[in-house]
Amino acid sequence: MKPLSLRPYLSPPAVRRRGFLSRKYAVQAPGAPTLQVFNRNTKYLQKERAAADAEHSRKVDYLKDEVATRLCERLLDIKRQFPHVLDLGANACNIARILTLPNPDPDPSLPSSPPLSTRISHLTAADSSPTLLHRDASLPFNDLIPITRDTIQDEEYIPYPENHFDAVLSSLSLHWINNLPSLLSQIAHVLKPDAPFLAAIFGGDTLYELRTALQLADLDRRGGVSPHVSPLADVRDVGGLLGKAGFKMLTVDVDDIIVDYPSSFALMQDLQAMGEGNAVLGREMGGMRREVLAASEAIYRAMYGNKDGSLPATFRVIYMIGWKAGEGQPEPLPRGSGQINIKDILEGGSIKERG
Repeated sequence: MKPLSLRPYLSPPAVRRRGFLSRKYAVQAPGAPTLQVFNRNTKYLQKERAAADAEHSRKVDYLKDEVATRLCERLLDIKRQFPHVLDLGANACNIARILTLPNPDPDPSLPSSPPLSTRISHLTAADSSPTLLHRDASLPFNDLIPITRDTIQDEEYIPYPENHFDAVLSSLSLHWINNLPSLLSQIAHVLKPDAPFLAAIFGGDTLYELRTALQLADLDRRGGVSPHVSPLADVRDVGGLLGKAGFKMLTVDVDDIIVDYPSSFALMQDLQAMGEGNAVLGREMGGMRREVLAASEAIYRAMYGNKDGSLPATFRVIYMIGWKAGEGQPEPLPRGSGQINIKDILEGGSIKERG
């Protein structure tokens, strides 16, 4: 007798159908790898949210307006007409509005000193945030300067052809760029020969009071430190970056702007309303703990508080000017060609010409 077979009573095995799957591999892009410090999408969202409340956004423009004014004053020293100017990272077109104001340094030898906007035939304002860029499009200053607003994908990539602009300006935008050397090279690319680039960025010890207070509060309450304030470029690096991008006749200077606030909470609220919140990759999501904020406020007051009860906040602004190389541009003399010994001047002696 044959043994009973169970095979007829068992269900057939499941058959796997193997589909055609494509495998994707990570490939290094050409050129040197780029260190990603800031989340550009987070920065875009911060600017969009800040500009959504137009009235409140205008109230906290005091810092951007002040820096734009000081940057435009540097443009006064360049005695030429500018047929086409680019404002890169224009925010709410603060530079355009400042250009239409009366000349802050009128020439007494002239019967009239018109605003800087009369020396600019056309201004292109470019920014990645359409809400912020068009926030003030209905204000009267738009009738005083020919302006085009361009919403670009990202300020890190300039979508304009070579030798296109007679000047490039940028105020309080480039400190959020991940690959600043690449962007400076792109700016030089779109500039015409012998055209200037003028910019202002936050750098160095900006908000060092708030940074110190938050770090000490984190250590005291949590036993560690989290980056609440974004890292910034140092003034010693800016000149080298401009030189590597091909700019000539460089000028770099620093200006500290100190603003007094009633509390550290008011300072942080204004930073958010400006669209200048923390956008560092890997930062902690969500708000800070109450105990950390309370400890930070107490430390801020103990270390930096003014006698009147206000809290100072230092904004260090780095101004840079560079020129794209062009024909007839002044060149520095070769080393050793000077005819006057600077040592004699510094030591108070008589000036002796080298024989």
